Amino acid sequence: MITLEKFTPLDFDLLKSWINSEEELIQFAGTIFEFPLTDEQLSNYVRMIDRRPLRVLYNASVIGHCELNFQNSTPRLSRILIGEKIFRGKGLGREIVVAMVNEIFKNGEYNQIDLNVFDWNTSAISCYQKVGFTINPKESKVVIVNGKNWTCLNMILYKINFRF
Repeated sequence: MITLEKFTPLDFDLLKSWINSEEELIQFAGTIFEFPLTDEQLSNYVRMIDRRPLRVLYNASVIGHCELNFQNSTPRLSRILIGEKIFRGKGLGREIVVAMVNEIFKNGEYNQIDLNVFDWNTSAISCYQKVGFTINPKESKVVIVNGKNWTCLNMILYKINFRF
């Protein structure tokens, strides 16, 4: 069973242990951080008022990280990572996304959510589509990572299309 709890400084070392390269950091977090990830960057991150960083627990063990992002008028799912590799490919990503979406939709204030994902991350795109997200073709951008172009897709979920 997946649960989400507040991400705190006690979680910093574990998150840093999951990020082994600049590419992994950008895949996970976009360009908000610089590699290598440091306690100082994470301390600034947890103080941001428009973001809710969360640790992901599976059967009471921390296996990942995610963020509910309220920077824009449409809330965004951000920085989703199953850090413990043995838990990847087991359908837990969908459970994490469903828990995040439920957290945003529970008070009735919002009718849509979005997220960004790199186009080559087909397993993540498939996961998001299973929950009801669709690609928003008007909102893509390119990020240059080590001289390579990574296309970032925007996906949107309308509350009426949410499949949980």
